Amino acid sequence: MSNLPDTAKLGKNGQLEIGGCSCADLARKFGTPLYIIDEATVRNRCRAYVQSFRQSHPNTEIAFACKALCTTSVVRLVASEGLGLDVSSGGEIYTAKKAKASLNHAYFHGNNKAEDELKFALQSGVGRMVIDNFDELNRLEKAAREIRKTANIFLRINPGIEAHTHEYIKTGTVDSKFGVPLAQLDAVVQEAKNKKNIQLVGLHAHIGSQILDVQPFVDETKLLLDLIDKYGLNELDIGGGIGIPYLENEAVPALEDFARQIGDVLKNRPEIKLILEPGRSIVGQAGVTLYTIGGIKDIPGIRKYIFIDGGMSDNPRPILYQAKYAATIVSKASQPRTDKVTVAGRFCESGDVLIKDIILPKVEAGDTLAVFCTGAYNYAMASNYNRVGRPAMILVDNGKAALVVRREAYEDLTRNDLC
Repeated sequence: MSNLPDTAKLGKNGQLEIGGCSCADLARKFGTPLYIIDEATVRNRCRAYVQSFRQSHPNTEIAFACKALCTTSVVRLVASEGLGLDVSSGGEIYTAKKAKASLNHAYFHGNNKAEDELKFALQSGVGRMVIDNFDELNRLEKAAREIRKTANIFLRINPGIEAHTHEYIKTGTVDSKFGVPLAQLDAVVQEAKNKKNIQLVGLHAHIGSQILDVQPFVDETKLLLDLIDKYGLNELDIGGGIGIPYLENEAVPALEDFARQIGDVLKNRPEIKLILEPGRSIVGQAGVTLYTIGGIKDIPGIRKYIFIDGGMSDNPRPILYQAKYAATIVSKASQPRTDKVTVAGRFCESGDVLIKDIILPKVEAGDTLAVFCTGAYNYAMASNYNRVGRPAMILVDNGKAALVVRREAYEDLTRNDLC
């Protein structure tokens, strides 16, 4: 299936394996809920991006969007493949430093960076500060002047490009909190060029996430190219956003075709540096989450619920924007699918439904459920709702599993309570 990690296969007795490890064994050893990240899939996606885009436009840098999944192990992994980093908070910068990743090729995003974050980024050697608005430009100039640094910046523009994706992950339309509107760009560019501690080097745009059509990216690249030519710049950042197949056989653009079409826009312009910031398409398919099925509630003629030991706290995407997922029972992955069920979480919200009306092999209490494509924006957006600890995370590769994020204990939940 197109939505599984690259190493996923059926092992003995038809049971699901990832990274050479039995998912049933992983659930027994590490407990559930459990985030699994397949190292080979992450490396394969990093290499595919670098090879495809540098073949189409050699002067390309790929920067991993840390917001998709930011742990020291994952940042270290993508950095080892030569990727830069897209960071959007002081915490993500700190994580990158802990991972000993180079920040020279880091791009610091965000529409309301705090003054201490701006200074921390400059002192940490972040290569490019992506400025979102007039006010932030002035705050950065002040911060850079106070610590006697020069900030190399991109201006993030609002390109006014419509992309077919969910409203909450659409960022390039005219009515967006992100970016300088095109009507104000001349004034902001002039202001940036007048500032002593600011060096304007390029423009950035990001039109949204989970986009399954290349044409909006082509339009975005053309617009940015015209603008950097207008302002005498030579760095162009089109953000991230290419989608992944969350469901079986869901059609997504081929990475090679995506790269070729963007490269065609920049044909005969080798001096232009192209930057992309994929996140979901690097780690999304590498992730699988395991749950244990507890109770089963069958309402005749209405619905059959199966209850899992996780839910909206470890994966808020379904309740936030109706995200859809595929799944299977790990010990019955090769068996016929006969049970129509709705996968409901353990949390005290009626909307805590992970998957509605999915057909699975016959479900029994105690079975382990594997939900696919959970590498991006699951752990990254997890919470402690109902005072439930966040799950552990493991990295699997060649039959070995390494614990990279420990499961939160009760003590972790009260650690910052003062009285």
